[in-house]
Amino acid sequence: MQTVTESAAHIRLDHRAVRVLAHPLRSRLVGALRLHGPATATMLARLLETNSGATSYHLRKLAEVDLVTDTGEGDGKSRVWAAATETTMLVASDFDDDADAATAMGWLERDWLRHFTEKFGRWLDVRGAWPAPWRDAAGMNDDMVVVSPEQLAAMHAELREVIARYRRVGQGNPRARRVAVYLSFYPVDLDRDPPSVSARR
Repeated sequence: MQTVTESAAHIRLDHRAVRVLAHPLRSRLVGALRLHGPATATMLARLLETNSGATSYHLRKLAEVDLVTDTGEGDGKSRVWAAATETTMLVASDFDDDADAATAMGWLERDWLRHFTEKFGRWLDVRGAWPAPWRDAAGMNDDMVVVSPEQLAAMHAELREVIARYRRVGQGNPRARRVAVYLSFYPVDLDRDPPSVSARR
């Protein structure tokens, strides 16, 4: 079973779950349920342009690792499914002893990257029609910090706290819209040897 917080906001994938999720349709099913809310296999098949039989099968597989849940409404292909959590967490070292899981994690991250590129590109295509406050607030920025891995982890934790604080702050405001937030951290000096674990922090 996966580690799910009391609020069901996050799930930290284990060896089995990462292998289950690393599939083109399964990844999209979880994303669709998080974006659009509870749905039947038939509704999801129509949305994702696939067949309801395949959708039902993959939903059951996702339910086995707590990524989606049966709401208890309907039955068969009219059964209503929901995303079990709001976000997915990957910790690379969790899979150091499992080459297959590590490969699945790599595939999954590249799949997320592809989807980010598509979704952010769509925003760039349409943002000219949005009001200036939205065009100014939404977008892409980059920056650079010099940190140890422990300091980077602490910064990541602080940013997650900020995001959690703002998760529902606009609820009920007619001007509010859902906004996707992506956090990406990667070392720049890839031509240098990785630092040793025993190096001074």
